[in-house]
Amino acid sequence: MRTAIGATKSICPVCHRVIDAHLYEEGGAVYIAKSCPEHGHFKDLYWSDYQLYRRFEAQDIRIRNVNAKSEPNANCPLACGLCQSHESPTVLGIIDVTNRCNLRCPVCFAGSNGHGYDKDPTADEIKAIIDNFATNTNAAGIQFSGGEPTLRADLPELIAYARRRFEHVEVDTNGIKMAQSAEYCREIESAGTSVIYLQFDGVTDLPYEKLRGRKLLAIKKKAIENHRKAGPKPAIVLVPTLVKGVNDDQIGAIIKFAIENRDIIRGVNFQPVSFCGRTPYRASERITVSDVLRAIEEQTGFIHKNDFFPPSLMSMLLTSIGKSGVGCHFACGAFSYLVFLDDKREPKPEPITRYVDMERLAAIYKERGKISLIAALRNIRLELLKKLFVSVIKSHDYHDLSALHFKLLFIGTMHFMDSYNFDLGRLRRCVIHYGLPDGRIVPFCSYNNIHRRV
Repeated sequence: MRTAIGATKSICPVCHRVIDAHLYEEGGAVYIAKSCPEHGHFKDLYWSDYQLYRRFEAQDIRIRNVNAKSEPNANCPLACGLCQSHESPTVLGIIDVTNRCNLRCPVCFAGSNGHGYDKDPTADEIKAIIDNFATNTNAAGIQFSGGEPTLRADLPELIAYARRRFEHVEVDTNGIKMAQSAEYCREIESAGTSVIYLQFDGVTDLPYEKLRGRKLLAIKKKAIENHRKAGPKPAIVLVPTLVKGVNDDQIGAIIKFAIENRDIIRGVNFQPVSFCGRTPYRASERITVSDVLRAIEEQTGFIHKNDFFPPSLMSMLLTSIGKSGVGCHFACGAFSYLVFLDDKREPKPEPITRYVDMERLAAIYKERGKISLIAALRNIRLELLKKLFVSVIKSHDYHDLSALHFKLLFIGTMHFMDSYNFDLGRLRRCVIHYGLPDGRIVPFCSYNNIHRRV
């Protein structure tokens, strides 16, 4: 028995023609189905938990781009730019500073070449992209990506330049160069790096052998250890690529590793595999946001799937410091936080929902567009959190928001689309955007599926 959810547009996985698609529920899961007149019918798992899908939909907060038009661009997504039919403003600007890489991973949505075949953008081109984001968006920060960004000798210079325009600067890395040199960790930290986004696929070597082509766990641990000493407040977010049957059984162990190293690790952002770039499509390896939340519940025993919320609820924090709200689609991901009670002998993490009425605060935010001091005081039941949360609301300051994140452990997941589960409704609300040397700003999932040269 099928239950229709709604119509959307998608692309053919073979020719990328824009085609009609529809979402429906069957057997408690959500699917997307579409037909190309040339290449036939396609069906893919969209979310594995229909009830959770409906809860996230009900909690969603829409943040509209002030320039958005009600009529969609007929050339969307083949002429991304951003165009005026894009509904959500930029939250994070991504810049690929190189296509070179010191790994050649079997799984890579960017299709980065281990030997390098494209000329890197110049430092001036990258600085122009940073300026474009600063001038034409209200993004919360910049992320340097690739390829492997640490292969650029001038990366510290680019970090320092970005920090003059943005208070938050991230660096994506596999950690190899960080593991080789503690001095290099100090160099990029002192240049102004806010957080390292560290590729981290598991707590044994098997996932790395499968996904990266070699054993890397010792290198990951050495990179963390080197960066731990890099400055007064170094920060790392672990970023596991999840593939069903490869490392989805290590989700709880990765969270445990983060808890044990919470002096430097500020979060874990699980990324279900996206079948684009160099990653071959295998339906049996599909893992969705709701699969990740179910695995977290089963493998930790103390974090429940209902402790998670759609990413748009993070708008309560970002808009409090004057940045764009997180207007992405509710199906794009999920987030929560762990709170640590003061026990020096053994960390005792608990989900933030034990102390903050997130649903009530979200309802207030949806109604008023902001959170008042009174609302925060009434709906936060832990003095430490109350003090930190109220400080952000009162000061509107990035550093107070950063201090809040240094007291919590972020647990999240973000599922980037591929051409099989591509949903134009999601794409038009994308908030993570690539900046290109030609001046265009392109949504993440259209860039990696349609516009990236690989």
